Amino acid sequence: MAQTPRKSSDEIAQKTKLVRELAQIMEDTGLVEIDFEDENVSVHLSKTGSASHAPMMAAPAPVAAPAPAATASAPAPEAPVDSDLDHAVNSPMVGRAYLAPEPGAAMFVKEGDNVKAGQTLLIIEAMKVMNPITAPKAGVVSRILIEDGQPVEFGEPLIVIL
Repeated sequence: MAQTPRKSSDEIAQKTKLVRELAQIMEDTGLVEIDFEDENVSVHLSKTGSASHAPMMAAPAPVAAPAPAATASAPAPEAPVDSDLDHAVNSPMVGRAYLAPEPGAAMFVKEGDNVKAGQTLLIIEAMKVMNPITAPKAGVVSRILIEDGQPVEFGEPLIVIL
């Protein structure tokens, strides 16, 4: 009978540190579930209790898009008005924002759309997990402040709902 190799205390400490870091990310960003996998370890953390679990979406295939070139005929996007930002949905995490469920698909919402509270506005990919970002209230999408596939920071304004 073959024995399984014993893990060294360093390996256990590294894996424990990873779990603690992932748990801290969950706490900091408000996630209820997180997965991490590499060639050595696979970790799934989930908070239990009254939190509702949002369905996870398939990751969009990476698409190499050319950087938009500034031309004389293309107007620069307007800077958001400060009063608009009072009604902005801010990013709850660092990641890459996608305005559609997959490349080539219709956007979740467009400027001028009426949205209901809880409706998916976009998704943010963080650590290979697709996190739906939903409307906190009903209203009209006044402005979309990001581009599809754009990296976003914690607290960055994403969409204005009036």
